[in-house]
Amino acid sequence: MSEHKKTITAISWCPHNPDMFASASADNLVIIWNVAEQKVIARLDNTKGIPASLSWCWNSGEAVAFVSHRGPLYIWTISGPDCGVAVHKEAHSFLSDICLFRWHPRKKGKVVFGHTDGSLSIFQPGAKSQKHVLRPESLEGTDEEDPVTALEWDPLSTDYLLVANLHNGIRLVDSESLSCITTFSFPSAAASVQCLAWVPSAPGMFITGDSQVGVLRVWNVSRTTPIDNFKLKKTGFHALHVLNSPPKKKCFSAHSPSKNHHTSSTSEAVPPPTLSQNQAFSLPPGHAVCCFMDGGVGLYDMGAKKWNFLRDLGHVETIFDCKFKPDDPNLLATASFDGTIKVWDINTLTAVYTSPGNEGVIYSLSWAPGDLNCIAGATSRNGAFIWDVRKGKTITRFNEHGKNGIFCIAWSHKDSKRIATCSGDGFCIIRTIDGKILHKYKHPAAVFGCDWSQNNKDMIATGCEDKNVRVYYLATSSDQPLKVFTGHTAKVFHVRWSPLREGILCSGSDDSTVRIWDYTQDACINILSGHKAPVRGLMWNTEVPYLLISGSWDYTIRVWDTRDGTCLDTVYDHGADVYGLTCHPNRPFTMASCSRDSTVRLWSLTPLISPLQINILADQQWEEIIGNTDRAMASGAPPLLCGKVSRDIKQELDKLTSNVRIKKLRWFSECLSPPGGSKNLWDLVAVLKDQDDSLLPQNYCKGIMHMKHLVRFKTWDKALSVAPGVSMKYWRKLMQRRADQLIQEANNEVIPYCIATGDVKKLVTFFTSRGQLKEALLVAQTAREGNIQGPQVSAPNGAACGDGNNKAEDYNDLLHRVSKELAEWYFQDGRAVLAACCHLAVDDMELAMSNLIRGNELELAVCVGTVLGDSATPVTNYALELLARKCMSVTTWDLAADLLAMIPDSQMLLVKLCAFYPGSTAEVNDLHERCHLPTTEECLQFAETNHNDGETFQAVKHYLLSPVPEKALPIGLLYVKEQLSSSDWTLDAVHQILDLLSYIRTDRLMLHKCSEDRNELLIFCGYIAALLAIRRHYNSIVPALYEYTSQLLKRREVSVPIRIEQLSAELDAWRACTQSAGKSFEDLPYTPPTESQRDVYSILLNRINEEPIKGLIGPDYVTGSNLPSHSDVHISCLTGLRIQGPVYFLEDGKSAISLNDALMWAKVNPFSPLGTGIRLNPF
Repeated sequence: MSEHKKTITAISWCPHNPDMFASASADNLVIIWNVAEQKVIARLDNTKGIPASLSWCWNSGEAVAFVSHRGPLYIWTISGPDCGVAVHKEAHSFLSDICLFRWHPRKKGKVVFGHTDGSLSIFQPGAKSQKHVLRPESLEGTDEEDPVTALEWDPLSTDYLLVANLHNGIRLVDSESLSCITTFSFPSAAASVQCLAWVPSAPGMFITGDSQVGVLRVWNVSRTTPIDNFKLKKTGFHALHVLNSPPKKKCFSAHSPSKNHHTSSTSEAVPPPTLSQNQAFSLPPGHAVCCFMDGGVGLYDMGAKKWNFLRDLGHVETIFDCKFKPDDPNLLATASFDGTIKVWDINTLTAVYTSPGNEGVIYSLSWAPGDLNCIAGATSRNGAFIWDVRKGKTITRFNEHGKNGIFCIAWSHKDSKRIATCSGDGFCIIRTIDGKILHKYKHPAAVFGCDWSQNNKDMIATGCEDKNVRVYYLATSSDQPLKVFTGHTAKVFHVRWSPLREGILCSGSDDSTVRIWDYTQDACINILSGHKAPVRGLMWNTEVPYLLISGSWDYTIRVWDTRDGTCLDTVYDHGADVYGLTCHPNRPFTMASCSRDSTVRLWSLTPLISPLQINILADQQWEEIIGNTDRAMASGAPPLLCGKVSRDIKQELDKLTSNVRIKKLRWFSECLSPPGGSKNLWDLVAVLKDQDDSLLPQNYCKGIMHMKHLVRFKTWDKALSVAPGVSMKYWRKLMQRRADQLIQEANNEVIPYCIATGDVKKLVTFFTSRGQLKEALLVAQTAREGNIQGPQVSAPNGAACGDGNNKAEDYNDLLHRVSKELAEWYFQDGRAVLAACCHLAVDDMELAMSNLIRGNELELAVCVGTVLGDSATPVTNYALELLARKCMSVTTWDLAADLLAMIPDSQMLLVKLCAFYPGSTAEVNDLHERCHLPTTEECLQFAETNHNDGETFQAVKHYLLSPVPEKALPIGLLYVKEQLSSSDWTLDAVHQILDLLSYIRTDRLMLHKCSEDRNELLIFCGYIAALLAIRRHYNSIVPALYEYTSQLLKRREVSVPIRIEQLSAELDAWRACTQSAGKSFEDLPYTPPTESQRDVYSILLNRINEEPIKGLIGPDYVTGSNLPSHSDVHISCLTGLRIQGPVYFLEDGKSAISLNDALMWAKVNPFSPLGTGIRLNPF
């Protein structure tokens, strides 16, 4: 939600509508939002000053009050007869600026203001207004400032008020008698309060957050010192809020909720504690939402003293630049308006290093070449600096530009001693890292961008406010540019040299275009138009020479084919201006972007080069995969890899003598797929293929390991040292009791106890209940290895009682259960590759492959399946079939045939491919020959013979391959009608022939004379698809398929043995019988299915039979399904709900459904949900 263009100064939720809130910003703007609909309801443009505080008025539903500087208090009524802005009658002409104000929640119209001089002003209807009262005593008679940082009315009284001043701390004051009731004292004079909040669940309690350090203090109004202090973070608080109801937790066990152990002084076996004064107050049950100055946001459980959730170290402002580390691309550095550089681990998406800060604004960053572990940063007023990442400190500063802003910094990667900066002072300065100036290039105006040539270490290009691009040559002493390119009609920002084509560079400008320049021809060779606002981010792809990516102030990222200037794709996900783009050094089709919406996003460009990946799978010739730039740049040529990463892979493969295909699949798969588990997956595949363990990479142990590699837990030594000096039985009982108690408290200390008693199940359950599935997996794996054993208890007859075999069997089940649960968690988090890793870790190849298919990682599934071999065959074949469907589009029919040829007994699949192929007769016959099928004319003769002999299936098959495929329709449809009219038909019998019929060429299906047959075919396919969707548990589309079928029945003239009443009865029965198992219906009261619904449903299940590949049961969930999109909100035409994650557009170009629904739909019903008869191809 990025309507505000400057800093947001205040927000306020509407007290009576949880979907609405108001926000104010430094561009004198107040906006009312509806969050559910993600839209602006009202905006007030000129607030006459920057609102310092804003709040909904409690006494009226549709009014928001705001105030700036010294008042007055404005009240904006958004709708209704009194619509407009009014001024509060008394709240004006203050003597000191206002920091914030608070309406009284129960006394209508009562309001308090806090001022920068430390005083309060209180107004209420019918009483004398009190201005500038209750200043802290120490300030009386001085003109020192001590701003009010927080104000909250006491929820239990009408007149009490908590006030926090930055330096003078907290007071409880009475707003009627204007007296101070309590002054609270802090443990140290250095502590200062940034924010406070009452705890609704504990009367008289409140919490505060310090401004300098992240200390959360818990107070009770009856005591002047804090009950407790928690240091949660190094950096200070920004805001605090206490949630009324704790978040719902999975209930761990059937025991009563745990009592706080301070109060259980009468329970047995615990001596009554001697209460220190602090412990006389138990900590309030409650969850505090904490926001910190460094952008951290978390939910802290005060009772349990632990974080429920903490997102540490985010940027709190615009991110201007992002760059992958050249020698370790798992690290990504970002530079932000908030004055810090942060380094992120892209696998966990967490910040691992942050620069010291206080640099003003950081516009640009550049990694040192190689493994120097330093970053150069460019700031708005403190010059440039070099930060040593590991040491965490700034080691050098450059001040040649004075106080002028530096917009770009570039460390030369061909000569690591040179760093270039360009600044608002009109200079581009080249210096050595120890500060010696080599060149000072003067421009007629501010310089915004510079870039070192990738081919010539002495060449640098700049972008300037005077609309020109310049190229300088450092090997001469002249300070004049070698070339000046003119053409842009507004200032030029970034410039980028092509990594693959010598002498080619591009520039982005405020005229909303990107221009491509050829240095050797002195000319602009292309203009890329499409952005609607200034262009900022620019990035060439490092493998495909014509791919260029640009980011703009219009919130979009565009991908261009620079050969003809077409825009291949536009991405609308960022919520604001896109500033930085960077390419992953080892995975050239993974890129990162950063934006004013303060997020960094990772993208995969692989879909734009799709035939390439499939060429590698289908083992095509090298020239289909790798080429030189001239071949790749030829107009209309398919994408070819021309960069260093692919060249290195080919060189390594040329050295190999064995396993070449396996290595080729693995190395290219890693190069083309995004990070996030694919490396982990291939390591596990290698383990399954009995590769030598010494070849596993060092960081293998950080990921999901195979069960045979798990070594002991680190904490076990501790557990075993609790060895018993008492009778074994007693010791064990003691341990178990202690473990139960700790589990009640959700306390980590439970771990050694459970291990000491060998109680694996308890431990697994403990971790699972807390959502710590990785730990649960580790325990289950280790137990299965036999690394956790309870002490042997000797039985009376002298034999040690440890039933070894049974245990191992038990642990094996446990291990599989936990891996499944962790896999499901990853899968629903949109991380199908990691889900597959969990299954491979316990040797479950079918489930691993199925997860990849359900995540639509088809190419990866085929690569992995091919390497795993026989054990994964059925699933690999299904992946190949779906991949071939993906290739049944304009240019790649031959590839589809090659993929299907990799499947044994693929004749029927090849028949479908040939039937659907829309070429000329000669082309069709060529494809027939390639697939070893008779010519179209021969097929016609076969079809007539089959038809006369009553061989329906063969007749349909041969007609579809003949010059008159439409003749297949009536024959096949008649067979389906006969089947459906009998009482004992099954899904598989009908589906087989319908699936074949659906491959009729689209142009023939659309013929006017086929309209009746077409309608019948669509209805049957819709109905059978609904049943297939029930079989596969595609619950989100079952109702849509039934609805689609009924709509077609209503609107089209057909005679089919399906009635609308029957469809709705089946849908109701399915809903009633699956609702009890489904979780999504929590809100509805559960009504058990009726007898007749049970009958209908059991008949359905008998027809449907089992899904042959168990792993494919369950919904599809592609990568990114749960990521927020910002700018583009689409409503699904299947469900009417907002689509989260990737969107798929149907053939009319405007109807949208989620990609997950599109994939599931296409797997059960080949035809589009719009009922046009066009086939759906979302793969």
